[in-house]
Amino acid sequence: MSGARLRAVVVGDLLLDVDVEGEVERLTPYAPVPVLDVVSETKRAGGAGLVATLLHRDGHDVTLVTALSDDARAGDLPGLLDGVTLVAGRSPSPTVVKTRIRSREQPIVRIDEGSAPAEAPEVTAAMLDAVRGADLIVVADYGRGLLEDAALRAAIEAAAADVPVVWDPHPRGARPVPGAVVTPNLGEARGFSGVEGSGVPFADEAALRLLEAWGSAAVVITMGSHGALLRTSARGLPLVAAASVVTDPDVNGAGDRFASALAVALGSGSTHSEAVQTAVATTAGFLADGGVATLVSAPVAALPGPDHDALAVVERVRAAGGTVVATAGCFDLIHAGHAKTLAAARALGDCLIVLLNSDDSVRRLKGPERPLMTAEDRVDLLSALQVVDGVVVFGEDTPVDAIRRIRPDIWVKGGDYNAGSLPEASVITEWGGRAVTVPFFPGRSTTKLAAAIQRVS
Repeated sequence: MSGARLRAVVVGDLLLDVDVEGEVERLTPYAPVPVLDVVSETKRAGGAGLVATLLHRDGHDVTLVTALSDDARAGDLPGLLDGVTLVAGRSPSPTVVKTRIRSREQPIVRIDEGSAPAEAPEVTAAMLDAVRGADLIVVADYGRGLLEDAALRAAIEAAAADVPVVWDPHPRGARPVPGAVVTPNLGEARGFSGVEGSGVPFADEAALRLLEAWGSAAVVITMGSHGALLRTSARGLPLVAAASVVTDPDVNGAGDRFASALAVALGSGSTHSEAVQTAVATTAGFLADGGVATLVSAPVAALPGPDHDALAVVERVRAAGGTVVATAGCFDLIHAGHAKTLAAARALGDCLIVLLNSDDSVRRLKGPERPLMTAEDRVDLLSALQVVDGVVVFGEDTPVDAIRRIRPDIWVKGGDYNAGSLPEASVITEWGGRAVTVPFFPGRSTTKLAAAIQRVS
């Protein structure tokens, strides 16, 4: 995520997440029980620690206000929070450890330790001071008693008058303070509100009840693959921000990604509706890239601005041994010919990246009256097509430099081209790629479409 560097404070329960990956190829000789041959074990800061990690990776100055046990498991946690400032009181309860056992990226079982009801943790003056100095606050309540502390609650409620406070609640957690933006999921909303049902009508009714009961600045109910519903008032209509489709996502950490992205958007000056749309898109991208699994490796080297999402797709597909396909164009007024060409290109591999001419590039190629739509709008339209997995905007007259950044396996052009007429054809061979053409669909033309629109306008 891009934008100004913010002072983010995360308040909540710090957990230890452990991922054990292995292979299951046999059963025990004495019972039909699968045997897992362990390949790797990875530890991560979980709960509020995951929120802090995500915000730090987004480029913000992050302070984590939490409580730490003095057991052996707690000793692992500070080292997993590299770059995050830790301000912690003492917890008399054991560290909560959540161990996920997986084989071939499929969960087998989760083992929880230390999740019995917790004793009240210590809250120090330093913890209260950290809350008062924030540009934004994310509360990650996992029901361990920290957010029941009266002084800490008062500090968060006072901060909510001046800075965004996003509160991710827990069924066994504390009541959100007034003035916060609260983000329950569907199951939590059902439990908190007492409303029964499913889908958008249920979510809206639950949001209305919670908005009044909690005195919240807004209630955002996350609905999984259906996006999120926002209510800021009992008047008017709710906003439903749709989510892009993610195939077989690992949803672990999705709520933490949503809350952190929402808080950053609000802290950067977005309205509630803008921030919810940003958070939905960010969470979908997080899940599409592999979710929390991406946090154990070095971050992908970013392309400028929104191009980072496209590069993340490329790296993920390439790491899985897939084929990266790319094409380019102005795509000014997308028509049926474009749709057919893009669908044909996508069928050649495992992802399709579109290299899009910038507005200045289009003007140089097409004349001062073009483009008809801004690059931002063209990116949105292309991204909405199911066959397009990412978009990169380039400002040159040819996409050669952008191609070198993406390094596709297959380069696609629509129409009657030969290798000699394509400056990019020789570039693609530098890493063993191939340039191909797909059928051209006559009669479909942006120029003709624009002229027809002008005649009837």
